[in-house]
Amino acid sequence: MKLIREGQTDVYIPEDNDPDVPLASASVFYNPAMEMNRDINVAVTSVYAKKLAARKGFDLSQITYADAFSASGIRGLRVAKEVGIAAVLNDWKEEAVSLIQKNIELNHLSNVTATCMGADKLLHSQKFAIVDIDPFGTPAPFLDSAVSSASFFLGVTATDTAPLCGAHLKSGMRKYAAVPLNNEFHSEMGLRILIGSIARAASKFDKGIRPLFSHATRHYVRVYAEILNGAGNADKTLKELGFLAWCPQCKNSETKNGLAVFMNEECPVCGDKRKMSGPLWLGTFKDIDFCNDVISELESLPLNKKNEAVKLLTVCRDEADIPFFYDQHLLCEMLKISAPPMESFLESLRKAGYIATRTHFSGTSFKTNATVEACLDILKEQ
Repeated sequence: MKLIREGQTDVYIPEDNDPDVPLASASVFYNPAMEMNRDINVAVTSVYAKKLAARKGFDLSQITYADAFSASGIRGLRVAKEVGIAAVLNDWKEEAVSLIQKNIELNHLSNVTATCMGADKLLHSQKFAIVDIDPFGTPAPFLDSAVSSASFFLGVTATDTAPLCGAHLKSGMRKYAAVPLNNEFHSEMGLRILIGSIARAASKFDKGIRPLFSHATRHYVRVYAEILNGAGNADKTLKELGFLAWCPQCKNSETKNGLAVFMNEECPVCGDKRKMSGPLWLGTFKDIDFCNDVISELESLPLNKKNEAVKLLTVCRDEADIPFFYDQHLLCEMLKISAPPMESFLESLRKAGYIATRTHFSGTSFKTNATVEACLDILKEQ
């Protein structure tokens, strides 16, 4: 075994751990590339747990957290030790649970229990204040049990970005019961498809959701959402779902809320045939005040990936709440011009009276309420 340290937690991982080996082929899996994800998870969980404890009159130790796909246990161990809430760490592999138990003892944690069962079995058998599912691949088969089990808060990771983002169209349609598009904003497409799927799963149990922070980073999508109990909250949440009509020719797009909508296939600008996508989440995927609290929490913690995490939270916080972004370089290719500096271009949009911000999805992406025609006109003047 090899001893590593993340945050304030020491963890044993297999000596021959290889992050490139698929989970099904590895005895126990640990992915060092997800350290920033786990740093953010600790800060997000800490902020929410403190708010929940204050609101409900709980002690932090009374708040329960389930890590349904624990592997080495690193995610849940860090939450238990660094946040101070009670955790159940689960994995279906006996080798993983044995290692989790060893890591519990290593960190002298009395508030952690290790279980060995399928994730669905665990989540259907117990309620937890906070549920976290971080499977290898798609979370789709586990969304129902996760939202059913979570009383207040839910964290979901999806690493199957090809189906979510439309590269594997039929697979995405099967798994998420939605039509994605594989285009320049496919990363945001995947994020909104996932949130929409969580919202629809929650509605089956008369629950709504409120995304507090969500992001698409490299090979994965991550969503943190508050659970809102009651049929009224479920109905309100479903109103944030809708469809997108997008023109591959001129890049114009239109969104419409609702689960039964009509959108003309003909592009009103260039007359070309538009592509339809959805149902997907059209609402905000972050809460500014919550992001500020998480940034403050991150800055107070001894973390290896602190700077990267703070940068991501800051860009996400400042990103305009407008569905789908433009890619500046793609627009410049359409005009056959070189791309101007992003900041000067965004400032020109703002001077013209539009909202314009960078996004966390890529360095060349931006969000604006300007039409694509207005963006092209301003680019010509740069």
